[in-house]
Amino acid sequence: MNFIGNIIWLVFGGILAAILWLIAGLILCVTIIGIPFGLQCFKIAQFVLWPFGREIELGGFGVGGLLLNIIWLIFLGWELAVTHLIIGIIFCITIIGIPFGLQHFKFAQLGLIPFGAKIR
Repeated sequence: MNFIGNIIWLVFGGILAAILWLIAGLILCVTIIGIPFGLQCFKIAQFVLWPFGREIELGGFGVGGLLLNIIWLIFLGWELAVTHLIIGIIFCITIIGIPFGLQHFKFAQLGLIPFGAKIR
């Protein structure tokens, strides 16, 4: 079932979302300061490309990860999390869209705290 969900996800916007995350990562990697944030965008892009059957483990990021998560949250994270939250709510209005809405809720979590998050 995860394979079918991922194929449907790719056809109906997953590839576009992954490309947008990749572009954001490339833009952030232009400066030395933005490289850690760009690498997180690349990690999220991989997750957005094939989300069904994978889960997020938050935490275990240490002091450096905490500081980077705070910077991420202030400048990038809250916009991304709100966007994924709104898209998830829109998908959850219909019964067919609920699995896709739940995936967007996972992306919202990852959009808030990407540093130290493990995708399994």
